[in-house]
Amino acid sequence: MEKVIAVLRRADADDEWCARQRGPVAEALLAAGVPGLTVNVRDSAVRHSLMTLTTLDPPVAAVVSLWTQQCYGEQTAAALRLLAGECERFAAYLVTESVPLPAPLEIGSRTTGLANIALLRRPAELDQATWLDRWQLNHTQVAIDTQSTFGYTQNWVVRALTPDAPGIAGIVEELFPIEAVSDIKAFFGAADDGDLQDRIGRMVASTTAFGANENIDTVPTSRYVFKHPFS
Repeated sequence: MEKVIAVLRRADADDEWCARQRGPVAEALLAAGVPGLTVNVRDSAVRHSLMTLTTLDPPVAAVVSLWTQQCYGEQTAAALRLLAGECERFAAYLVTESVPLPAPLEIGSRTTGLANIALLRRPAELDQATWLDRWQLNHTQVAIDTQSTFGYTQNWVVRALTPDAPGIAGIVEELFPIEAVSDIKAFFGAADDGDLQDRIGRMVASTTAFGANENIDTVPTSRYVFKHPFS
């Protein structure tokens, strides 16, 4: 089983477009028989999150995760063609998935809270092994300890599956309480201003060590799990 993450970019992705991705488009992907499918859309429920960072133009409007028996098979190719037709710019990546903090499964409906997705780049001065160690071995527990996450998934990008895909090294999926959209204390799970500054300081020190303090996209989304490949 392989996991493929598709990144859909579009400047005018309104709620009608988002509804189409989690409606007819998701239904078409399920009808094609994909073993697993999650659709994340940047809709009005989360669009104005305080923690949004954007380097890509047009910005990321949706992120679709699908599981397949063959990332190079016709089923995947057809799915990617369908998704590419929904946006201005499109990229897909083969990833390995690690789940330090499993999220509660809410199949077929909007997952509770804010699903924040981060696109990470590896700095040129860090070799791959060092970057992975600093991200996965050193940073993972810091991220969980300093934020109000109740679901945390790391996707290491093995390779791009589409031409001219932006250079992305890792894709992080984190779940937060919905209050985190507009309340920075809720995002970090901080009790007061002092606690907030301490948590931010630890987080920044940790992300700086592997270059995730800059050149990063963080995309606030609503998450819809339609089919889980391992349940």
